[in-house]
Amino acid sequence: MTEQQVRWTAEQVLALAPDDASRKAGARLGGAGPWSQIGGSASGSVWGLCKGSGSKPYRTVVDLTGPAYKCSCPSRKFPCKHALGLLLLWSAEGAGEPAEAPDWAAPWLADRAAKSARPPARAAAPADEEGARRRTERRAARIGAGVTELEQRLADLLRGGLAGQEQSGYAAWEETAARMVDAQAPGLAGRVRELGTIPSCGPGWPARMLEEAALLHLLDRAWLGVAGLPEQLAATVRSRVGLPASGVGEAVRDRWLVLAQSDSVSPDGRLTTRRIWLRGLGGGRPALVLDFGPAGRPPGLALPVGLVLEAEVRFRPGSAGLRADLGERFAAAVPCAEVPAGVGAEAALAAYGTALREDPWLESWPVVLGPVVPVPGELGWQLADAEGDCALPVPLVGAGSRSRQGLWQLAALSGGGPVTVFGECGHRGFTPLTAWQPGSPEPVALV
Repeated sequence: MTEQQVRWTAEQVLALAPDDASRKAGARLGGAGPWSQIGGSASGSVWGLCKGSGSKPYRTVVDLTGPAYKCSCPSRKFPCKHALGLLLLWSAEGAGEPAEAPDWAAPWLADRAAKSARPPARAAAPADEEGARRRTERRAARIGAGVTELEQRLADLLRGGLAGQEQSGYAAWEETAARMVDAQAPGLAGRVRELGTIPSCGPGWPARMLEEAALLHLLDRAWLGVAGLPEQLAATVRSRVGLPASGVGEAVRDRWLVLAQSDSVSPDGRLTTRRIWLRGLGGGRPALVLDFGPAGRPPGLALPVGLVLEAEVRFRPGSAGLRADLGERFAAAVPCAEVPAGVGAEAALAAYGTALREDPWLESWPVVLGPVVPVPGELGWQLADAEGDCALPVPLVGAGSRSRQGLWQLAALSGGGPVTVFGECGHRGFTPLTAWQPGSPEPVALV
């Protein structure tokens, strides 16, 4: 069986849709009716002509190794409804015997193949190393001044007490965050803004505010003493403050399973952040790939959950060894043939504790739990080990209505029986993202 013949499921195709409207429109084009000249190559591409309202059909081609898309339609969505329809048709019926791409598709595919074969460009050395060093020192001094000011703000908060924060409002914290931006410490600015929103977050907010203030104080003290920290921890501190990663990270080639993909929109609606979780099937290492999209457009990178891609992943310094960039891919993505191996609740919590030693500000750690059973408890749903004495249940958490819907979806999928669940395990509990039923390698996205 060639790579071109290993087809994705309809759910994996529809997971690529940028929005619900595209998903519905693509589903309507998933039959053979509007399509002609369907074909595909052994290297991992499919193409076809889709009849539209005009006299000329739309020319649609998909590179499955990306995936990447090209269509002659005027849509600015990626993938467009025609690319989704073509992929749905391919997932259901295939594309016949491997063939040569037509003239209208071959140049684009050849250009993509040439770019993939091209070695990555090396970063140019600074033309003025002395000038770069002075700029770095000036920025460090500005950040240090901002940290000192922030420490005074936190001291005033504790001296005055937390009780009055609900009446004080958010404006003072926004002003402090703006001061951190002026100090060129965007990471600190973000944490300050989050701290200012806690008093309006419902019951128990004083304890949460004290926790976050303590973590912010710890980051301040770490920055002031960053020169004496171990290099790995120092890189984490620089990253948390908001400095770009320096140095060359470790490159790992493996077969990477896509465990989850989720989007979040910034409070001002100007930026969409896509989080893609990967797991190396050979080495077992997790990786978090981030991509961003401006207002009105989804991020460009989309990887359906449950696919496996052979690729090189380059990890960035700091961030507990999680943040990574997806590099060269060596084959078309194919569906995973088995359920990923899971661990028990105790091992999951121990993994998060180990990661905290490298990054004390880490909110959560990616783990695959299984087999586990969702069970109701006094404080909400929990995941309990299906084997053993179930002495260590993990509380399920969800932020927002969509996540709460995912909790009920997980309970329905389980039906009281064991499941395997991937999610983020942290100090507040476990956020489920993807689930598998026993013996079924087809994932169910919970976000």
